[in-house]
Amino acid sequence: MSKVAQIEAELETLSQAELREIRGLLDDLIEDDLEFTPEFEAALKESETEKAAGSRPRVRQP
Repeated sequence: MSKVAQIEAELETLSQAELREIRGLLDDLIEDDLEFTPEFEAALKESETEKAAGSRPRVRQP
């Protein structure tokens, strides 16, 4: 049995509260590995400017 299969089997035994705690941990681990690039920072600043100006939020097209 692979490590992932073992973890998956164990996850199935956890409560919803425990699963939410695991989700938070995984989200934090993944976020820590993300790069904060100049392009990403520029996009954040643009979004903040648009929000402050009262612009309507962009919606992703399906």
